[in-house]
Amino acid sequence: MAAKTKSPAGLGARRDRTVQEYQHDTYKLRGKLKEPTVCSGCGALFHKGRWTWVSAPENAAEIVCPACLRIRDKYPKGLVTIKGGVKDEQHEQVIGLVENTEAIEKKEHPLSRIMSIETRPEGLVIFTTDTHLPRRIGEALKHAYHGSLELHYDKAEDFARVTWMK
Repeated sequence: MAAKTKSPAGLGARRDRTVQEYQHDTYKLRGKLKEPTVCSGCGALFHKGRWTWVSAPENAAEIVCPACLRIRDKYPKGLVTIKGGVKDEQHEQVIGLVENTEAIEKKEHPLSRIMSIETRPEGLVIFTTDTHLPRRIGEALKHAYHGSLELHYDKAEDFARVTWMK
């Protein structure tokens, strides 16, 4: 009869838990910033571990925040596509709703911004610096104008794609 052998501790493969894989984000800060730090582009202040719109003290260090870097590089993290007749018939109201939604979100989260709004053949396309803002814009459009809303989060790319149509 063969005796069972035990593998030494730490050498056996564990399959009872999932391990979060490293996700590379070029725009994520590489460590803690010296506090206070102000963005030279938009004036947002990094203080107590988060970005805020508080005015910067005189001795604050300066960097370019991740949102300003994304805008400069034209590298969005979210996309909203508005399809249907509403985008043409009530263009100004739709743009106003989108900008008001961004203003509310940006007040609390300075890195959550609209990069650009473009008119394309597929519809009105909005590029954002954040993955949460597209969902918020889509929900605001659905609440105001009804229609259908599709949300798609691509975890591999860390990208949000929202399509609203009426």
